[in-house]
Amino acid sequence: MARYTGPVCKLCRREGEKLFLKGERCFSPKCGFDKRAYAPGEHGKARMARGDRVSDYSRQLRAKQKARRVYGVLERQFRRYFSVAIRTKGLTGLNLLHTLETRLDNVVYRMGFAESRSQARQLVNHGHFMVNNIRADIPSMLMKAGDIITVRESSRGLVYFKELPDLAAKRNCALWLDRDLKSLSGRVLRIPERSEIDGNLNEQLIVEYYSR
Repeated sequence: MARYTGPVCKLCRREGEKLFLKGERCFSPKCGFDKRAYAPGEHGKARMARGDRVSDYSRQLRAKQKARRVYGVLERQFRRYFSVAIRTKGLTGLNLLHTLETRLDNVVYRMGFAESRSQARQLVNHGHFMVNNIRADIPSMLMKAGDIITVRESSRGLVYFKELPDLAAKRNCALWLDRDLKSLSGRVLRIPERSEIDGNLNEQLIVEYYSR
C-alpha cells in the first residue's frame, strides 16, 4: 500500500505548525520544527520574514494538505474519501472527518496503543490487531459503533505489547472510545462529535478546495 516515506519534520515546517507526526519526539528538544520553524527549501526563511500574502486558494490547499498529512493519507485516497462524503447525508466536511477518524490505524492511535498514527499503521499492517475476533491488517479499514479491537494473542508475548499497558496508561483515550489496558482491547462507543476531532483542521476550506 502506498504511503509517504520522505522526511516527516518537513511536513510540519511546510504547514507552519506541529502536526505531531513523530509522537514523543515532537515534545522533545530533538523536534525538527522547534529547530527550524520556517518552511523548507532555499527561500523558506525569506518568505517567512517577508510575510508573503496568502491567497484563498493557498489557504484551501494548505487545509487539505494538513488533513492529509495528519492522517497519513495520500491524495488519491483522500479524494475518494471526499467523493464518498459528498454522497453521504449530512455536512460534507464533517462526513470527511468522520471517515478519517474511524480508520483502524487512527482508532488504534486514539486508544493510546501507539504513540503516533504512523506507528499505529505499522502495527496494523503487521497483523497485531483483531477486529471483532477477526485478524485485521488493513489500516484504512473503517470502524463503526460497537466494533471491538483487541491485540492478537500471538502478539502479546512481544516486548512492545508487554510494556504497552504502562505506556498507554500515560496517553489519553478519546471519549468516543473505550479501552481496557489489562486485556489490551478497546471498543468504539460511537462516532466522534466535531468537538472531539482536531480543532486545527478546517473542513470547510477542504470542501471549498474540491468544489472549485
